[in-house]
Amino acid sequence: MSAQISALIVAGTHSNCGKTTLALGLMAALRARGLQVQPFKCGPDFIDPTLHSCVCGHKSRNLDLRMCDAVDVRKSFMRQARGADISIIEGVMGMYDGGEGSAAALASSLHVPVLLVVDVRSAAESVAAVVKGFETLQPGLVCGIVCNRVASARHQELIEKSIKKHCQSPIVGFFPRDGGFDLPSRHLGLFMAQDQVLSRGTIQQLGARIEEHLDLDFLVKCASVGQWPDEISESSRPMQAPPRIRLAVARDKAFCFYYQDNFDLFQRFGIEIVWFSPLEDETLPEDLDAVYLGGGYPELYAGELSANLTMRQAVLDWSLAGKPLYAECGGFMYLCREIRVDEELFPMVGIFPVSARMKKRLASLGYRHAETVKPSFFGSPGTVLRGHEFHYSEIDTMPETVERVYALGDGREEGYRLRNTLGGYLHLHFGSTSEAVRAFVDFVLAKKQ
Repeated sequence: MSAQISALIVAGTHSNCGKTTLALGLMAALRARGLQVQPFKCGPDFIDPTLHSCVCGHKSRNLDLRMCDAVDVRKSFMRQARGADISIIEGVMGMYDGGEGSAAALASSLHVPVLLVVDVRSAAESVAAVVKGFETLQPGLVCGIVCNRVASARHQELIEKSIKKHCQSPIVGFFPRDGGFDLPSRHLGLFMAQDQVLSRGTIQQLGARIEEHLDLDFLVKCASVGQWPDEISESSRPMQAPPRIRLAVARDKAFCFYYQDNFDLFQRFGIEIVWFSPLEDETLPEDLDAVYLGGGYPELYAGELSANLTMRQAVLDWSLAGKPLYAECGGFMYLCREIRVDEELFPMVGIFPVSARMKKRLASLGYRHAETVKPSFFGSPGTVLRGHEFHYSEIDTMPETVERVYALGDGREEGYRLRNTLGGYLHLHFGSTSEAVRAFVDFVLAKKQ
């Protein structure tokens, strides 16, 4: 049978226009009405989904057309959206930024209408020209406009008159400049939900302000996307294999950058996930088959990670025994000899014989396609992996004695391997490369035997 879907993308005219705050407020307001809201994030961001989950009460998923193909994105969307009353997708950067990975491209692929957030600070009648431009680039995509950071009644009057005169999109609401909901940020973006930036009272207050200033009835009506084809609907039903291997996954304040779709995929291949904390636990969990260290903020907790000697030794012993260990970005830094922060050195696990040092500026950012050049637990040579790179640290030159498992599209060699420990800066998303997860399971099962 086909599925009835209601969804809306909250996009912005540019970064920092307030779309995260408006998206969170919209989720909170709809939940306050008793609706089940499924959150999503357009693009590779790890941070916003944690805030979505805090507001909505269940996991947010990334929808990324550059890391996954369109069919896989639709299936991921359907798996979660089919059980919700309405889905809210937060865009990335400006609505058209990112090419095939933009919020506009995702809206077109999913046939989902866009609520455009316009930051009206330092402008009045000229706001109409901005709205007109967004309407013209892709007619019919924008279903409504929210004017954010409105300074006064007179400011609102000037903007409203100009937009109604020159534009077709209806104004859904005016959100005041003194809303008091600016979210704090740091070097990799906003603070995450576990940093307690969103209390229950704050969420309720934000939802109430959205209910006051936006026409929610109109938005709910706009979000009725319609029926999805049977083939997409039926192929998106979740499946889960019986547990075959136990995978320890690091999850705490230092290691918190993961794609939820990866975990869903792991479970469908029979991987049982066992959480642990390199910050707080003394050693690895028992009866494991493999270990996964994701990205995050090891530099902010370098002293605590370094002081946990028993955990560092347990991870080192695991690697020295030749057992499967995968680490990316922050997890990879943890496996290096040390992390340097503001000229202070913090000893780490010491598997890879290099230092990782923090820089004041961004070291690398962008989507990456990697092709394996050697056999690995992700498959035979020629396996293509997709992911994203975003970090402020860099490492010393890795010795030639350490294997490089894959080549990136920009010519770099990455994926450093010693024994069965594989690490690097690339955050992998397996949405369109599930064969790599199958290969990983087969490799770990063979090691067990």
